[in-house]
Amino acid sequence: MDKEIKTIGVLTSGGDAPGMNAAIRAVVREALHNKVKVKGIKRGYRGLLNEEIFDMKSQDVAGIIQLGGTILGTARCSEFRTEEGQAKGAEIMIVLDVSNSMLAQDYSPNRLERAKLAISRLVDRLQGDRVGLIIFAGSSFVQLPITTDYISAKMFLNSITTESVPIQGTAIGDALSMAARSFSVQSENSRAIIVITDGENHEDDPVGVAKDVAEMGIKIYTIGVGSAQGKPIPYKGEYLKDKDGNMVVTRLDESTLREIARVGNGAYIHAGNEEFGLNPIIDDIRRLQQEEFSNVVFEEYDEQYMYFFAIALALLVLEALIGQRRAKRQLFQNSK
Repeated sequence: MDKEIKTIGVLTSGGDAPGMNAAIRAVVREALHNKVKVKGIKRGYRGLLNEEIFDMKSQDVAGIIQLGGTILGTARCSEFRTEEGQAKGAEIMIVLDVSNSMLAQDYSPNRLERAKLAISRLVDRLQGDRVGLIIFAGSSFVQLPITTDYISAKMFLNSITTESVPIQGTAIGDALSMAARSFSVQSENSRAIIVITDGENHEDDPVGVAKDVAEMGIKIYTIGVGSAQGKPIPYKGEYLKDKDGNMVVTRLDESTLREIARVGNGAYIHAGNEEFGLNPIIDDIRRLQQEEFSNVVFEEYDEQYMYFFAIALALLVLEALIGQRRAKRQLFQNSK
């Protein structure tokens, strides 16, 4: 009796993982083996959650289950465990400029990569403090919510490029507003924002926003990257040019960054190749009143994919045995 299977949904995390190509190849092989027609594949947003949807018909329901087991097994489904505890420290939101001007090479290898290295070293120094990360260009994006999970923080940091924010520009004020809204309610007396940028603001009024943020009891520190002389911007194998064909030169705007830090009751530091400027800022933040807060960290996870492989393997063996019995029965009938 024919049975129609309209839709099978498979949810996997980390769809860009190396195993996913193998999963799709397994789908095709199993579909051909079971005479299953695969009509389409649909992927989810940014690879954080992928949804593979297949419209298919088959006479062999066991083959469909075997197919699903193969997909889920190859996708390496896992069960995460978290641990909640108490920690004491400050909350620090790092606001990082990822506009194209951060590709300028007045630092080695460029402004953005040098800033990422400095932030990574800063995270290594944290002990109980909570850290979050906001990236911005023409708009802002919360790359990492406030957390004490330093391993995750470094993972998110490593993935940042100038293409992480689709809208180009430099909107420092918008990034400051988003950072101020990203603190927890537990950190009323121990909140600080560190802005890392070349200071070339083209979108809004960062000094006015900084005043409003400071009235909330949040200190604002700024780190200027670049030089007053300026540098061209490497972009796709050549230097970036404006609409008139002139080479774009990006220069550090120290006056804006100094004013933001002044009204934000913090400090301004010009980043150097050796001392980027984060260490003295952290030393100053340590003097803030420390708050006790709850934190949740991903501790470990258990692999679950072997169970799906076991189901697929059992059905594969069962299918082979049934096929052999059918072949013998056909041979016996033909011999009569």
